[in-house]
Amino acid sequence: MAYPDDLLSSGEHVVIHRHPHWKMLIFPVFWLLVVVAIGTYLAGLVVDQSWATIAWIALAVIGVVLIMWLTLAPLVRWRTTHFIVTSDRVMAREGVFKRTGLDIPLSRINSVRFEHSLLDRVLGCGTLIIESASDEPLEFDDIPSVEKVHSLLYREVNDNPDDDFHPRTLDGRA
Repeated sequence: MAYPDDLLSSGEHVVIHRHPHWKMLIFPVFWLLVVVAIGTYLAGLVVDQSWATIAWIALAVIGVVLIMWLTLAPLVRWRTTHFIVTSDRVMAREGVFKRTGLDIPLSRINSVRFEHSLLDRVLGCGTLIIESASDEPLEFDDIPSVEKVHSLLYREVNDNPDDDFHPRTLDGRA
């Protein structure tokens, strides 16, 4: 899914657009399974009670609230978090109700590096660290294929026309 073209300046195009790595969804899925399992177990315990209907309604309400808080909110947060590299800038956007954004012009970037732990290497993600004219380096966590993004961003910053972005080389498809 490409970033909306109407939000880009004229002549600017999206080079790469990523959401955070899917590992951010491990705990929300875990909590979904836990809430459903505990709710089902508790509903089975009260099946022979005279107040079973009231208990089931209470369990359902509590379950829905927990699922919305522990599963749906992180899923929406993941889906609305974007890391975008364009031909002119690096953009980070996140949020649903309170939307925040950060733009770094490519001309202001001094260095780009990445870090990833052993688990991140296995999962294929990592942290991208961009040093620009600001006081402290900016860290973007859980970037999928962080080494490819690092290389691509380095190429864009250096603006070597011989190694500009070609979709076929990044994703392996046309």
